[in-house]
Amino acid sequence: MASIQKAVDEYYSRAFSPEIVQALQFVQESKLAAQLLSKYAKLSGEEKEALTFSEARFQTNLFYIQRSFENALSQTRVKRNYILFIDGIDIRPLSVPYPEYLDCIKGLANAVWEVNNDFFPTIKGGGGRLRVVLLVRPDIFASLGLQNQNTKSRDNSVFLDWRTDYSNHRTSDLFLIIDHLLSSQQKGNLTFGEAWDHYFPWNAPRIYEKFSTKTSFLSFLRWSYYRPRDIITMLIILQDLAKEQDPNLNYLPYEIFENANFKRQYSDYLLGEIKDHLIFYYGDDEYELFLKFFEFLNGKNRFNYDEYMHAFSEFHKVSCSNDVCAPKFMTSPSSFLQFLYDLNIICFIEYPMEDKPYVRWCFRMRSYSNISPKVKENSVYEIFYGLNKALNVGQEFIRRKV
Repeated sequence: MASIQKAVDEYYSRAFSPEIVQALQFVQESKLAAQLLSKYAKLSGEEKEALTFSEARFQTNLFYIQRSFENALSQTRVKRNYILFIDGIDIRPLSVPYPEYLDCIKGLANAVWEVNNDFFPTIKGGGGRLRVVLLVRPDIFASLGLQNQNTKSRDNSVFLDWRTDYSNHRTSDLFLIIDHLLSSQQKGNLTFGEAWDHYFPWNAPRIYEKFSTKTSFLSFLRWSYYRPRDIITMLIILQDLAKEQDPNLNYLPYEIFENANFKRQYSDYLLGEIKDHLIFYYGDDEYELFLKFFEFLNGKNRFNYDEYMHAFSEFHKVSCSNDVCAPKFMTSPSSFLQFLYDLNIICFIEYPMEDKPYVRWCFRMRSYSNISPKVKENSVYEIFYGLNKALNVGQEFIRRKV
């Protein structure tokens, strides 16, 4: 194992730091990588003869690299379970075209599957087990086209599910982690929920259920996709605004939560998340074109299917003019509606005969067996609260004749 470490260290000291793009470079420069591995294997006595490698024997070089790592790992004896997380694969380098990068991720996903199922189980002794996990967005995972995708996701992944409901929000993992974050910065042992109630001692508006505790956390849920980073981003923005208003303030009143600056900054953060999603597949021009669509909603953040079709028709006339071809996700009203739903920009609302409306968000419908929930056509749609400011919707405009 030491010889492998020395070879990798020498390679990166000559070339790059170990990030995703540089890892690909390590494979592309297979001759250099194989030579370094062979060099240190011979110095450590693991190999008796010096081997030669050439650029023309690419597959042979790769096989030697693979065998070297497998031999080193097979000698390890771990007493505990270890998981290697591979992150950053949902950030596509601008220099790598999307189809080529997707092929790389497919190969990586299949390699992880093979290592976890065919290689790591063969390592005996120690009592622990090794495992590799890809940190990947559900939409990218769905686009990989892997065989037995449902089985692979259940057996080899962890689906991060932070969903909760209003009735049980105080016992949710999401509230637990945020309250722990706040209480861990305080002196003394605080009881569960004490830190949150100190900083947010108010009740959320328009809550019709009765609670024995403050309901301020529900306001944060309404403006989030039930992700810890959404709540934390809100806390950071609110903290900065509170310091500007009163440096001595030791709690955050509801008025700051309703502050227009807060809504604007948080809305920009959510729009930035959408841009990061789009940039994986497309470029800046497609992103700007995507933003253009919301101008045709005339300020509406709630609309029916006919209104959507009219807005898309008017938008499509503009987007396809001047020999500009619409990107794949905008080629039809159905594909674009599904695209908006996949990104949780919109939800659809169902109205049962004898019950309150059902609000269907993609992030709440997603599960192991339903990675890509489908939007319902001929329904009523609403844009996510937090995006209203950034998309300039929420207040319908009056058309005046000039």
